[in-house]
Amino acid sequence: MDFAYIFPGQGSQSIGMMKDLGSQYPEIKQIFEQGSDVLQLDLWKLASLGPEDDLNRTENTQPVMLCAGMAVHAIFHEHFSATPRMLAGHSFGEYTALVTAKVFDFETALPLAKFRGQVMQQAVPVGQGAMAAVLGLEADVLKEICEQAISDAGIVEAVNFNAPGQIVIAGSQSAVADAMSCAKQAGAKRCVLLPLSVPSHSTLMKPAAEQLRDYLQDIDMHAPQVEVVHNVDVCSYSGEAEIKDALYRQLFSPVRWVETIQHMIGSGVKVLVELGPGRVLTGFSKRIDRNVPGYCVHDLKSLDQALEQLEALGSAGQA
Repeated sequence: MDFAYIFPGQGSQSIGMMKDLGSQYPEIKQIFEQGSDVLQLDLWKLASLGPEDDLNRTENTQPVMLCAGMAVHAIFHEHFSATPRMLAGHSFGEYTALVTAKVFDFETALPLAKFRGQVMQQAVPVGQGAMAAVLGLEADVLKEICEQAISDAGIVEAVNFNAPGQIVIAGSQSAVADAMSCAKQAGAKRCVLLPLSVPSHSTLMKPAAEQLRDYLQDIDMHAPQVEVVHNVDVCSYSGEAEIKDALYRQLFSPVRWVETIQHMIGSGVKVLVELGPGRVLTGFSKRIDRNVPGYCVHDLKSLDQALEQLEALGSAGQA
């Protein structure tokens, strides 16, 4: 059975998100403790108790999400050891996919994650940037709205193409507000301001990307042991320079998630398994292609359900 793992990024975090799995699997907390030792920061306490403002600080969220994704993967792999055909991660989740593919190790990825979050926040001070989800508009219509909303007040761009009719915009706070207003007038079903002050994947992230590129130069990378589909161009790379360039460009370029999932399905993937907090990507996948089963693993119940469904699919495939 050809399946793929997909990993959520920033925005899927919540206080207590790993409590259920951690109650039965001590490995969960051990992975968080390993991450805490590397960064000298109590990541398990952040994930378990918050406070929410600290958990949602980009420089903290990204290491926490890395630990969460790797912990869920470790537990799932104990029960289901087959090798996936492909890997992908939404936005920061791509880093979890690269660790899973052994492009670089967990200990290397942790300070990289924290640095990435720090330079992102430094590029656009708190209160100056914004992100919003726009539901119910075609991509071309929303792109045109964003172009018209750009003014002396700042820029706004479509940055996450998550699912048909679900696109995230980002940019300067006032420009995002203008674009939300225009989107509603154009017939958008909903416009939801997201609890994020960093306008990820917009061109405002270019200064952060330059710093990230310098940081990446000192990191040794290896060819992925499992193919990883990159957000920025829906391509897979094996060369170190190409992977680093994809991560550099990803920071100020749109997340092409619809195309990523379509590419995986077109390459033979029959099942998608989301590993990490929440179920957002599984929801996106169903909207992209309802014919491809998708399962999320984020607590004990969803773990059991995913394993049961995969076993059933595997048995059916052998029948």
